[in-house]
Amino acid sequence: MSTALRTAFRAAFGRDPDGLCAAPGRLTLIGEHVDYASGLCLPLALPQRTVVAAATRDDGRLRLRSLHRDAQPWEGSLDVVGPGHPPGWAAYPAGVIWALGHPVGGLDLLVGESVPPGAGLASSAALECAVALAVDALCGLGLGGLGLGGLGPGASSAGRATLAAACRRAENEVVGVPTGGMDQLASLCCTEGHVLLLDCRSQTVRQVPLDLLAAGLVLFVVDTRAPHRIVDGQYAARRHSAERAAAALGVPTLREAAPDQVDTLTDPVLRRRARHVVSEIARVRTVVALLESGRVRDIGALLTASHASLRDDLEVSSPELECAVDAARAAGALGARMTGGGFGGSALVLLERTATAAVTHAVVAAAARRGHPEPTVYEALPSRGAHLISAHGKVRKGV
Repeated sequence: MSTALRTAFRAAFGRDPDGLCAAPGRLTLIGEHVDYASGLCLPLALPQRTVVAAATRDDGRLRLRSLHRDAQPWEGSLDVVGPGHPPGWAAYPAGVIWALGHPVGGLDLLVGESVPPGAGLASSAALECAVALAVDALCGLGLGGLGLGGLGPGASSAGRATLAAACRRAENEVVGVPTGGMDQLASLCCTEGHVLLLDCRSQTVRQVPLDLLAAGLVLFVVDTRAPHRIVDGQYAARRHSAERAAAALGVPTLREAAPDQVDTLTDPVLRRRARHVVSEIARVRTVVALLESGRVRDIGALLTASHASLRDDLEVSSPELECAVDAARAAGALGARMTGGGFGGSALVLLERTATAAVTHAVVAAAARRGHPEPTVYEALPSRGAHLISAHGKVRKGV
């Protein structure tokens, strides 16, 4: 991929890139729709990644290209980048440069391989984080702890948390989507063979081992191919409900609320939304305890309970997701749940390795019977976070 991307970069910009960076997509094992309520999340990085090639400029201009058919080229002065501009996909990489607040002299950037968009696997965060790491590398910010292997389990994540905060600000203010920051921290801070316990209140992270092979288990992603969209206001509405519920209870966020307090909410919608957040945070704690005691198989029931809460209390599921989860469980999966923001996208399934063929067949057959698109099913391996692939040519220091 590196050679092909370099060739494409030369064709687009007439010169070689200074560096290539990659950032993975995210799969939330559990802890959905709680990051914006200062909750606890448990994401892992996927092998699927977004790769960008970049080179610095000296004229204050930004030129953006993508190998994806639907992504139109964009270029302009960095001075015009800000809330609401540029439009479309260009807002993600341009917004990151703006949010970093570093005097970048200009940039040529090409997006090559990418996390599948619309699958609920944090494709936008992967793009943001790959760009942030590229700017960090080429402009000498010193935040990414860069190396060809990415972060190790014992590495400091403080600098990467700063990069993640800039990526979140770009998505919130330039793109206009009020995401909570889990996706960016996961993409930047996850390590191979681990899930990331993310405390969204303190912005601290801890690596938790997830050895599926030793347990004889496999984690599947089922991409329902029903596009996941969070820019139509539904995601923002769920976040607003969480904020309203916290205000009604007199707590800073729902992280500070107890189950018996939630039961006192008189608005039935706010009560359901708050119940999901509070119960989901409790499930994360239980899953972490089970993983740390080696009881991986026992988390299946908690994954299924999480899905029921997302479906009934938060109301963010879809017919395609319900079909996938129901079919997987009927075929013997230990647990299954939707993942991501919802309203389409992907589900995850925990199952015995010996049951992979049966579960895959059941999920695909169920979708066909209901007239849904044929889902794509693949294994999710806890993978490394964002990393530098290579750096050549001029690296700007202290621009």
